[in-house]
Amino acid sequence: MNANTDLCFLTIHEALASLRRGEVSSVELTQAVLDQILSVDNQVRAYISILPEEALAQAEAADQRRAEGQNGPLLGVPLAIKDVICTQGITTTCGSRILEDFVPPFDATAVARLRSAGAVFLGKTNTDEFAMGSSTEHSAFFTTANPWDVERVPGGSSGGSAAAVAAGTALGALGSDTGGSVRQPAAMCGIVGLKPTYGRVSRYGLVAHGSSLDQIGPLARDVEDAAILLSCVAGHDWRDSTSLDSPVPNYVAEMKAGDGLRGMKVGVPQEYFIEGMEAGVEAAVRAALDEMADLGADLVDVSLPHTEYCIPIYYLIATAEASSNLARYDGVRYGLRVNNPDMWQTYYDTRQSGFGPEVKRRIMLGTYALSAGYYDADYLKAQQARTLLRRDFTRVWEQVDVLACPVSPTVAFRIGQKIDDPLQMYLMDVFTVSLNLVGMCGISVPCGFSDNMPVGLQLVGPALGESVILRAAYAYEQATSWHAQWPVDSRQ
Repeated sequence: MNANTDLCFLTIHEALASLRRGEVSSVELTQAVLDQILSVDNQVRAYISILPEEALAQAEAADQRRAEGQNGPLLGVPLAIKDVICTQGITTTCGSRILEDFVPPFDATAVARLRSAGAVFLGKTNTDEFAMGSSTEHSAFFTTANPWDVERVPGGSSGGSAAAVAAGTALGALGSDTGGSVRQPAAMCGIVGLKPTYGRVSRYGLVAHGSSLDQIGPLARDVEDAAILLSCVAGHDWRDSTSLDSPVPNYVAEMKAGDGLRGMKVGVPQEYFIEGMEAGVEAAVRAALDEMADLGADLVDVSLPHTEYCIPIYYLIATAEASSNLARYDGVRYGLRVNNPDMWQTYYDTRQSGFGPEVKRRIMLGTYALSAGYYDADYLKAQQARTLLRRDFTRVWEQVDVLACPVSPTVAFRIGQKIDDPLQMYLMDVFTVSLNLVGMCGISVPCGFSDNMPVGLQLVGPALGESVILRAAYAYEQATSWHAQWPVDSRQ
């Protein structure tokens, strides 16, 4: 291990402290992370595009600003951005051939806010095509590997962002979460992933998958880093009609305030401990619950009776919204165009060549659910069941402050193991999709290992309950050491 590698595994708050004390410059920090990318990304393949010259120029500008007495909540910190979030002048592919050469003329609001905070951008991370997948195997370009075991997936769809943070090739990253796509890869890569309340972070510039479900969220080394990143990107945005006009708290201060878990009522939903869950995953989560009780939490058994319908509800609504959103990729307005004298054949050839098999599958499922004769029986029924699910959670929040449960029923599986079985792949989201369906917030924190791979504990809060789940997660994290363990190969 060398000094440069040590820099790569600093937390954001540690890096900021070193930058402010003048112990390291942003250029040195950024160069160390770029060297780590050069060292390990051929195996991990977290990035679709890497921007070394731009990153070093931004780092130099950050050092100049600091020398002039300026400051910023992320000044000089190198971060990565999932490649479904628009970046001005930088290719944004969504992991798809249909947008392989698309260069947005604007920044997503979340990206613009990171720029204003002084962040340095390293590049764009790999993703399942249009964020549709749970393993990052559905990228049109290549599969990202898990830094803990390169024979296994990193989770998805934000697998590139999670793998980059876990491998020391970014100090933090943005991802997007439609049904668990921040929390699940965070759990599988042994880092922290936060899915904010729907509308807490602007979706302007996030390429749409499911418009009522999508939410940008941070992936980070520890809970404090997640709170810092959330503070920088959260807040109302007039350009997003679903953005919440609610004040943004000081998440870091509120996270550290009070008595941690002492006196907090933590609900344990019985439906989230199911047959078929890996024994090692359940053991790790049960041990985490015991630790929370030792820290003063009051564990309360609760029931969410409509949980069994979450997967069918989600995959009807998500595919219907995806079918509508992806209709814009027709070879006319932007993206790939396969020329043909006949207009309809141009549409067909463009979408046939540009979309991968998983995206086509979801478009067809969604179009079927929205079609005449099936809308009432499928899509409308799913929306009605969504309301029942929301009522389940409303009743639970009258009893408890947070919920605690697994993130995923298994640890990271082997590359190729589930790729030919879509139903098994969809079941990887069984504990995460409910939050997106009802618009709540949730966080994944490392809580142990099973089969030598990381396990994540999911803490769930009500809408705008980020401060509560961050406080609970921080208290648990401070009492354990799981968050401080990193893939050995990445630190050599």
